[in-house]
Amino acid sequence: MTITETTIAVPALQAAELYERLLHDPTLFILDVRNPDDFRRWRVEGRAGLESLNIPYYEFLEDEDGAIARLPRGREVLVVCAKEGSSQYIAELLQQRGNKAAYLQGGIMSWGNYYHVRPIVTTADGQLVQVARPARGDVSFVIISAGQATIIDPLRHTSHYLEIVREAGATLTAIFDTHVHADHISGGPALAQATGAPYYVHAYDAIHPIDMLPARIAYTTLEDGQVFRIGQLTLTALWFPGHTLGQMNFRLTAPDGASYLFTGDGIFLRSFGRPDLGGKGETWTPLLYESIYQRLPRYVDDTTLILPAHFSDLDEGGADGRFAMPYSALLQTNDGLAPRTLAQFTTYVLGNLPVFPPQYVEIKRVNIGLATPDEAQADELELGKNICALSH
Repeated sequence: MTITETTIAVPALQAAELYERLLHDPTLFILDVRNPDDFRRWRVEGRAGLESLNIPYYEFLEDEDGAIARLPRGREVLVVCAKEGSSQYIAELLQQRGNKAAYLQGGIMSWGNYYHVRPIVTTADGQLVQVARPARGDVSFVIISAGQATIIDPLRHTSHYLEIVREAGATLTAIFDTHVHADHISGGPALAQATGAPYYVHAYDAIHPIDMLPARIAYTTLEDGQVFRIGQLTLTALWFPGHTLGQMNFRLTAPDGASYLFTGDGIFLRSFGRPDLGGKGETWTPLLYESIYQRLPRYVDDTTLILPAHFSDLDEGGADGRFAMPYSALLQTNDGLAPRTLAQFTTYVLGNLPVFPPQYVEIKRVNIGLATPDEAQADELELGKNICALSH
């Protein structure tokens, strides 16, 4: 049997709806009809147990019955392709053959460019807003207090941050990157150019670790212990080398004594940042050890809320997509922070380094102004999930 023209209307799932389903619906089944190489490089991921299957579009052309027979009966199938057209056609075919089906509107690129905005904390002193790009596992934050706003680790598409600041009736006074990122293009320089707010990064990260060339962007140097005021809140920059030489943590304190730690790629909820993306894994591992076991305990307590810049899977977050955890809980769930000697830590780190993505070298060039990609090139560089964490 061969594919014939279909006219059955099928539902289109938008990226925001897909995210809610990934968070809450364990019955979702995903059929990805892209080529196998594209599927291996990047696919829709969710909580543990999410089922997905890659059957390329051309297999439906060659053997429609055989391809359909591989799908589960009695379950809704969400069909995903690159841009939408193929998935819509296959979803219509499945509906015609008695399967309940929908397709992802805009294809996987719409999922890759979806941002999720969620308040983390709202008090009389201010608000902390999480801006996540779940397809990539990237997380950033906006801090708002008394008419002032600060952004930490802004992602490439800047309109989301400008809208948050505008709706709050605030003025953007500072932009911080915890480090010069390798997995995604920072929105920091673009935000600084658009608003006039200063963009801060540590000077050690303003030199490309592979090329050894200095940054060609406008930035203000961050220093260890530097203090900033954001309305009623206090933000302290804390040097945390290891993932990069210039990696910084930021401790936010409120008048009521609450504290929050933005850890960038220094500490994640289930791991920590790999030390080899500058090409110096063995050299930087002892620095990371000192940061985790000596620096970190000096400025956190059990109630400090840890706020990382990445996650590896949705199970790291809460039911609402909130990626934050008190330090006391982090010590219980993050095996990467278990007590180790330097020798044990070194063996653990160097034995669990994931593949080094070659595009990460170029992304670092972009983030300090050594290269300027167009939108299509930027999309290609950022394609796929971040792999900044140590493997397990």
